[in-house]
Amino acid sequence: MSRALWPSLRGPGRRACLGAASGAALGAGLMALLAAGGLGAQPASSGAPPGADAGAQSSVSASCVEHLPKGAPRPELTASLPDRGLSGYEARLEVVVKHAAGETVLPEGFHLQRDSDAARAIERAEFIIPEPDGGSGPRMDSKPSGSEVVTTLSLPFVPLPKDPGRHELVLPSIPIAVARANSEVMTLCTSPVRITVEDPVANEAEPKVKPNPPPRSQREEWRTAKYLFFGVLGALALAALFGWLIHRWLSRPKVVPAPPPVLPWLAALEKLERIRLSKLLVEERMDEHFDQVDDCLRFYLGARYGFDGLESTTEELRELLRRVRPQPPELDNVFVFLQEGDLIKYADLTPTAQDCVDALNRAERIVHATTPPPTAVRAAGSRQRRPKGTRRAA
Repeated sequence: MSRALWPSLRGPGRRACLGAASGAALGAGLMALLAAGGLGAQPASSGAPPGADAGAQSSVSASCVEHLPKGAPRPELTASLPDRGLSGYEARLEVVVKHAAGETVLPEGFHLQRDSDAARAIERAEFIIPEPDGGSGPRMDSKPSGSEVVTTLSLPFVPLPKDPGRHELVLPSIPIAVARANSEVMTLCTSPVRITVEDPVANEAEPKVKPNPPPRSQREEWRTAKYLFFGVLGALALAALFGWLIHRWLSRPKVVPAPPPVLPWLAALEKLERIRLSKLLVEERMDEHFDQVDDCLRFYLGARYGFDGLESTTEELRELLRRVRPQPPELDNVFVFLQEGDLIKYADLTPTAQDCVDALNRAERIVHATTPPPTAVRAAGSRQRRPKGTRRAA
């Protein structure tokens, strides 16, 4: 809005210049339709250019120069204003253009040139054009109608008579640019339109100055709050992640070290001692007593010399024991014990209590005879405990 015209606006007039938003579809660049007599138009004071096409049609008014390319039909154009309006309030000029389907009305939008002849003619006619970013911008709508297109323009103007009272104002011709399909541009001029303007306080006996409209809420980007929110959100996510990792670490399966293996001769002697202290002989369960002694000795021989004694037959035990180097002591007694055990098991013989006691004593002697000396046991244990990559000192 021109600074020279702004002081003459009353309170309601200022509200009209900053009215409801309606020009978002055309953008901030769609301010007004004054482009020095329209897009492609020449000012009225300059006349036709010396080298103008002789076949071109043109008409000149005080605020607009109409120009049609050679052979181009003139689109049908009508313009209208409300019959009555209020001083300082918006009055919209409705322009309806019927043109061919390949033509475009205002191809470059509305552009304001304050120093053009059309802008000066409108100000002389006591009209101003509100700023489009103030909430009251131009609007344009195009609809097909058969082989033609009907484009409706709604252009805001604010009548501002210098003197109070009722006035009859005339809006001068407004240039409208239309681009053809072959890129030629024609300029159309609206007819002058009359409007009766009333003083908004004419019916008030003692008009009072009205206050300015209430302020509008404006949303701004609160960067501090945004960064704080995302920072707290990220910190919570990291805390949850670390908490989950710590929980996984604390709840991981615990590696329980296996108990050290019991030496086979100690386990065999302990087993034989439990058999001796059992009540199998008192209860006359001789077969079970003899079987337990036989199984204990077989298991011991397998654990001592590295094979499965319980799953091996007597012949397999003999072959395996003969291969042991150095040869185990009491080997003949071992073979006799195993043979007697097979005879009692498979010949369906029932041993006596004395046979069971003798078998238990012989099994203990065989275990003691095949037990390695303590020095060999300590040497074997030190070899097992020695770290990798080290050698025993000479």
